[in-house]
Amino acid sequence: MSGGHTIAGYQFSNSELKDLAIAWVALGLAFALFFGGGAGAIGAIIAGPLLFVSLLTAGVAFLLHEVAHKVVAVRFGQTAAFRADYSMLFLAIMSAMLGFIFAAPGAVHHRGYITQRENGIIAIAGPVTNLVLAVVFVPVFLIGSSIGGIIGQIGAYGLVINLFLAAFNMIPYGPLDGKTVLTWSKLIWAAVFVPSVIATLLALSTIGL
Repeated sequence: MSGGHTIAGYQFSNSELKDLAIAWVALGLAFALFFGGGAGAIGAIIAGPLLFVSLLTAGVAFLLHEVAHKVVAVRFGQTAAFRADYSMLFLAIMSAMLGFIFAAPGAVHHRGYITQRENGIIAIAGPVTNLVLAVVFVPVFLIGSSIGGIIGQIGAYGLVINLFLAAFNMIPYGPLDGKTVLTWSKLIWAAVFVPSVIATLLALSTIGL
């Protein structure tokens, strides 16, 4: 790794910042296509506000989720960096063009000695960050639901996407965070996963995206 920047006391290499930026834009485009109705609406999506809304909601949700993993890993003495999976980013955009979305943009890779508890805390940091962001979007949603327009879109998408990402990433399967958290503590896993799923279903039924 050559060069880099220190942001809020944490070191990010140039390649890591590039991966984060590309993944942010790719996911923003993928979710804009998904919410806009797929490939048929690509012109209107790019020209209209939906891409901006998606970057501000889905993009930021992903970005802070991954940064949270890195920050906590570094706090535990790990060497940690995000690496984008470009084939999966391509798949996310292609699937969104077909009307559904499958997003696995990459992951934070960390190395060094670590306990099972510390590994579990690193894993849960991402979903908890999304839950905190969902709470932040609640007042935006409440204000937006009364005035509509772009504020209404930002509030609705920000709330639902963050709740969904928290619930999805806590599924105890494969490389998802939930598997690591469940291995560490079944109680903590259930305390985050179950409310996340319920909140996601309630938000979807209320907002109707």
